[in-house]
Amino acid sequence: MSTPVIHDCDPGHDDALAMMLALASPELEVLGVTTVSGNQTLEKTTANAIRVLDHLGYERLPVAAGAGRPLVRERTVAPEVHGDSGLDGPALPPPSRSPAPDHAIDWIAATLREQPRPVTLVPTGPLTNIALLLARHPEVEPAIERVVLMGGAIGEGNVTPAAEFNIWADPESARRVFSSSLELTMVGLDVTHRALIGEDHVRRLAAGGAAGRLAAELLGFYGRHHRLRYGWDGAPVHDAVAVAHVLRGDLVRTEQRNVEIDLASPLCRGRTVVDLWQRTDRPRNAHVGVDLDAQGFLDLLIERLGRLG
Repeated sequence: MSTPVIHDCDPGHDDALAMMLALASPELEVLGVTTVSGNQTLEKTTANAIRVLDHLGYERLPVAAGAGRPLVRERTVAPEVHGDSGLDGPALPPPSRSPAPDHAIDWIAATLREQPRPVTLVPTGPLTNIALLLARHPEVEPAIERVVLMGGAIGEGNVTPAAEFNIWADPESARRVFSSSLELTMVGLDVTHRALIGEDHVRRLAAGGAAGRLAAELLGFYGRHHRLRYGWDGAPVHDAVAVAHVLRGDLVRTEQRNVEIDLASPLCRGRTVVDLWQRTDRPRNAHVGVDLDAQGFLDLLIERLGRLG
């Protein structure tokens, strides 16, 4: 029986690849896509989600737009990574439709109420929508099976030395989610940086169908940023690792640990402080990714995207 999921995202190249992996996997039933401001503005991330779905023939899959800014911080986007459109590289046409009329958090709540089984939420952008959902619709928490998020890290950052972008962009929302009673899995930079998509992988994707060709075009732009910024021969596909973990729990090894979100320090805003060695008696509130079967993940991603579309 397939796992019902809602993908909450801010496309973004790796969000788009995560979306494609979910759609290409019969183990998952994608109920819809919700969007948030993050890699680009809400208008652009929503348009990008619809553009990708249009390209793949999923014109009827629901898309609902959510929060256009963090809870209390100023909005920050990442054009240096994802370009002005948020999805620079491929020449995708404008979106064929508008998003659903409901705000994403109301759409998620209504969808959760309608489902006969609990639903897994897969947020791969800032956690604003999930925090707002918990605040406005606390009654739906029992309908959430778990939350598998891409964000944070044990010991590194990609927007500051201490913090990963999704958590840094809206740390107040992250703290709200991590202090909830939900079952959380944090797939952070420590594991996503272990699997890089290189030129050989891109060539294999380009030889596939519509999804593979789109992935290759996305990675052409995305990979250039990582070569210039980090000197890597390839690019991490952060968000797709979270989706892959929902598909195959053996790909990411996790440890249940306490995770706290730093809000106050100017040096460490948005840092996910992971009590890896259990130096405190704080409750274990998250399953934290500590290792990745990188080859298994890359094989899964390329095989699935190669046959989609």
